[in-house]
Amino acid sequence: METQLAELRALAQRAENRRTETGIPRVAMVQGSIPEHQLAAVYDPMVNLILSGWKTMTVGDQILRYDPATYFVMSVDLPAVGAVHPSDCGAPYLAVNLTIQPTVVAALLADMPKPAASGLYRAAFSVAPVTADLLDAWVRMLRLMERPEEIAALAPSYEREILFRVLQGPMGWMLRDIAMPDTALSRIGVAIQWIRENFARPIRVETLAEMATLSVSAFHRHFKAATALSPLQYQKHVRLLHARALLVAGEGNATSVAFDVGYESPTQFSREYARQFGLPPSRDAARFRRG
Repeated sequence: METQLAELRALAQRAENRRTETGIPRVAMVQGSIPEHQLAAVYDPMVNLILSGWKTMTVGDQILRYDPATYFVMSVDLPAVGAVHPSDCGAPYLAVNLTIQPTVVAALLADMPKPAASGLYRAAFSVAPVTADLLDAWVRMLRLMERPEEIAALAPSYEREILFRVLQGPMGWMLRDIAMPDTALSRIGVAIQWIRENFARPIRVETLAEMATLSVSAFHRHFKAATALSPLQYQKHVRLLHARALLVAGEGNATSVAFDVGYESPTQFSREYARQFGLPPSRDAARFRRG
């Protein structure tokens, strides 16, 4: 597998210290250090493969580490905090990412044997050992950066293969469950999407449970298992992350931003912001603008 990783590193060397598009639909890469505030975000569902260095991802109170021997899967939108590090030999952090599109997974599942039902109350994110077959699919995908005229014809098949290899692995149930409309995880995904789009509005857990067609108690258990957060904690994380982005961009002061993201009390906003990010809003934003 080291030969495959070496080729992937060479192909991804053009990546920058931010999300860098490859020209291939849903495939991006990144290299080097990344500003802290960019790694604290609401992440889209993804398959993330580290090529050099290592990364930690904190979701709720859970911390996962992954390196070139592993890959990370997140199957629902999650507020999380990442931290990237160079390798022990000093090579910069380098990674590639495929954003998961449930419709692509659903089309793939239609050509596969019907899976067994997954277990209840499971996390929608995890780390697994990488395989030679998965790396081989990634190599062929990234080679398309050097042959852009072939992307339209070949990228869809390589994307299917990457997702197929993930489906074959220990986290395959996550992809299956987000693509099958009658699973608890896909129902939780409906509520998650509503919170993301309406985070500034008050929410009632009973309403979210109704959206997910689950009882309130079942909704709570599934939501917390999938995201490591309660629905209200999820909303608070999304609000604070959005507020931080507005403040760093200079789009308002702490008081105006507090109201923009749905807080009724700027004092409560400042208190929860400092608890989340370690500094009051104005000081936290100022350090990133200076940087």
